[in-house]
Amino acid sequence: MKKHCSLLAALLLWGAVSFAQLSVFAPRTENLNNPLGIDVQPRFSWQMASPLRDTRQTAYEIRVATQQPSLKKGNTLLWSSGKVSSDASLWAPYGGPALQSGKKYWWQVRVWDNHGQVSAWSAPAFWQMGLLQPSDWKAQWIEQGFPDDSMQACPMFRTRFVPKKKIASATAYITARGLYEAQLNGLRIGDAYLTPGWTAYQKRIQYQVYDVTGLLQKGENTIGVTLANGWYRGAIGWVGNRNFYGKKLALLFQLDIEYADGTHDYVLSDGSWKSSTGPIRSSEIYHGEYYDARREQAGWASPGFNDAGWSAVALASYPFDNLIATYNEPVRAHEFFQPVRIFRTPKGELVVDFGQNLVGWVRLRAQGPAGHTITLKFAEVLDKQGNFYTANLRHARVTDTWVLRGNGGREEFAPQFTFHGFRYAKIEGYPGELLPENITAVALYSDLRPSGEFSCSDPLINQLQHNIQWGQKGNFLDVPTDCPQRDERLGWTGDAQAFSRTAAYNMDVHNFFAKWLKDLSADQLPNGAVPWVIPSVFGGNSNASAGWADAATIIPWNMYLLYGDRRLLEDQYPSMKAWVEYMRAQSKNDLWNTGFHFGDWLFYSINDDRDGRSAITDKYLIAQCFYIHSTQILINAAQVLGKTDDVVAYSALLEKIKQAYRNEYVTPNGRLASPTQTAYVLALQFDLLPEAQREQAVQFLTNNIQSYKNHLTTGFLGTPYLCHVLTRFGQNELAYTLLNQKTYPSWLYPVTMGATTIWERWDGIKPDSSFQEASMNSFNHYAYGAIGDWMYRNVAGIHPADDAVAYKSILIRPRPGGGLSHASASLMTGYGTVRSAWRKEETSLSLEVDIPANTSATICIPATNLENVLENDRPLTQSPGIQVQGMQEGCLVVRVGSGNYRFVSRS
Repeated sequence: MKKHCSLLAALLLWGAVSFAQLSVFAPRTENLNNPLGIDVQPRFSWQMASPLRDTRQTAYEIRVATQQPSLKKGNTLLWSSGKVSSDASLWAPYGGPALQSGKKYWWQVRVWDNHGQVSAWSAPAFWQMGLLQPSDWKAQWIEQGFPDDSMQACPMFRTRFVPKKKIASATAYITARGLYEAQLNGLRIGDAYLTPGWTAYQKRIQYQVYDVTGLLQKGENTIGVTLANGWYRGAIGWVGNRNFYGKKLALLFQLDIEYADGTHDYVLSDGSWKSSTGPIRSSEIYHGEYYDARREQAGWASPGFNDAGWSAVALASYPFDNLIATYNEPVRAHEFFQPVRIFRTPKGELVVDFGQNLVGWVRLRAQGPAGHTITLKFAEVLDKQGNFYTANLRHARVTDTWVLRGNGGREEFAPQFTFHGFRYAKIEGYPGELLPENITAVALYSDLRPSGEFSCSDPLINQLQHNIQWGQKGNFLDVPTDCPQRDERLGWTGDAQAFSRTAAYNMDVHNFFAKWLKDLSADQLPNGAVPWVIPSVFGGNSNASAGWADAATIIPWNMYLLYGDRRLLEDQYPSMKAWVEYMRAQSKNDLWNTGFHFGDWLFYSINDDRDGRSAITDKYLIAQCFYIHSTQILINAAQVLGKTDDVVAYSALLEKIKQAYRNEYVTPNGRLASPTQTAYVLALQFDLLPEAQREQAVQFLTNNIQSYKNHLTTGFLGTPYLCHVLTRFGQNELAYTLLNQKTYPSWLYPVTMGATTIWERWDGIKPDSSFQEASMNSFNHYAYGAIGDWMYRNVAGIHPADDAVAYKSILIRPRPGGGLSHASASLMTGYGTVRSAWRKEETSLSLEVDIPANTSATICIPATNLENVLENDRPLTQSPGIQVQGMQEGCLVVRVGSGNYRFVSRS
């Protein structure tokens, strides 16, 4: 009988395993979904799903074919990896024959797991190669064939062609010096905006690739392209900075038509094209767009249009060797906002409130006589009296002007080549009553995959998380800008590095930052100095500020830790090393105490400060901190990349510059030369103090915070690390106190003042509703949103573990506190979704955790002992796949594989 029971149990176990389906999904090439235009050797990633706990990949097989239907067998199978014994499911390299320019390839993957299962092949995915050599460009650069008018009206280009045979596929390769929007037979090509994006144009101009097969028709076809100034030659940076990259706009267009018989034909930008102007009389990033509908040329991008009055284009001789494929996600239209209210201000202004500070534009509908002019102006806030406020926009005019065509019907307007940062729109000259259905705000930002969500029991903290996410949306518009509304909108390096960890919790920012970091390398000076903004538009000595230029080391290392992309680290390593060498060259006796630095930008300060309460931190102390931090990061990167000589050399440098810091800025009893929160935070975060002095430094820090009645005083450089340091050194409840603080300066003060994004200043709007100085007072500035990193990691408890990268190993360590009754977060990693959710009851605390397949996790369950903890209503000792590690720092530590776990800790 016992033998039969054992046999039955074995059969049941075999059946459970057999019917537990292992599957592969989310295939991605270079971290993109079916990308068009890849000009590097591609790498593949995928995710796994299994109902069984502790499912790990033991092997994979990738196959690549040149046609979708023939993946299983046949002569279109190009390459198979064979069965590769590996648990790697991120960045698996292609290893087949050389790939061809413009060619489309299909691929699939299947995997084996530790339970003895093999998955079915994944759904077919594809990628298409870009143009791999400059000689692959057959098109010519063309410019408008007429001089600019005083407003620099947007030029339009057109050509016509007739396909010769039955079409199998058609691919368009497009770029411009300036911005472009293209049409084929009157239909828009793609759904991206502000293409080709902003890069270091003098060295790197992106092109985009589009599948336009479905837009072609039999007989005559027409291509139409409109160009605009954009970042290329429009106003950029400070006042008077125009034509930074060039004085003339230019177009490059190449259409590759593949016929059913395998032959190819090309439609190319060349001397046969024609040019004219149309309704967009001017367009500027800062100043808005002027659209005169009376100048529309109906059907100009469609067949049958008479272009007899158009001018011949001019050929230009720009190079092709700086053209690169596009890897970051394009800018697209996202949320649409209807008015919360339409009202008149005390001054009588007609204003629309959309309820959210956003970045994008307004779509307006109206009916009126020909020549009637409507203007739209934009603002983030209303003033104390409730009037429209734009003083903080400085010299940016942020005005869209629409002149009606007047054809008797309802017309519609939205700009094409600009964007605004706003919650409020002021409408002047609207004919009749403005109804809510006739105006819509459109949010515009880079189409990054959402990756994380956070929520808790406190609605103010939830609003803070909302504000952090919307600050990121509005400022991640092809480059990580500081602000989206005034005459700036630049890729400030300090803001980007401070926020990069938080950014990666909210969105998948790998490709976004990979592209921007290449521009950082391109604009880095020969001596290693890194400009303040990337792309660099200032010139002169606008570079090498501590904490800003360290974006060259901090962001590549963060991206490696969070996404596991070794190639990105390899690509950026020369830039990282050059920056550290710049600091070494500027140092004397191992101290970097020269040059201009922004310091702890926008720290807490007091006018007429007679008691020394302004939190001023010595800028050279900060410079030495970041010199040490970047050197440590360089050592870490060198270890990953196997650069042993550099590890030895920079380890020796690290010891010297740490000692120089201690000699210069630390008193014998452990006090710092600048007794500020930022000074102590940086010293503790970067491990600059000997172990024996750290506890005292923590006490100095906590005393400082308490002396400001539990308020922070940090600026851009200290704020990202403040709560992390407090939590690390046993002051978690004080970190919560700072998070919960509602009076200035604090994270929640702007929330209590109605903010819907993160502000540039702690008190952009003062308690009496007056404003900080207008010259620097953005209400959409993500830097202080860096607290989001601490919220995800310590409130909800999702950490990348120290023993692996890219969340291959996960640490779940929630730290309940701050009066919260529950908190939860989820994060889409390269392996799948990690989730942590805890809830306090009267006599228990529950913790739900999801760990994706092919990963493992250490979970720290808030508990007093093992016996009080259940998992799915079972004692831990009876729960499959759980290894109890023991008690540590007030929690029970367990080790688990993939799966869903529900723990209950009873008090």
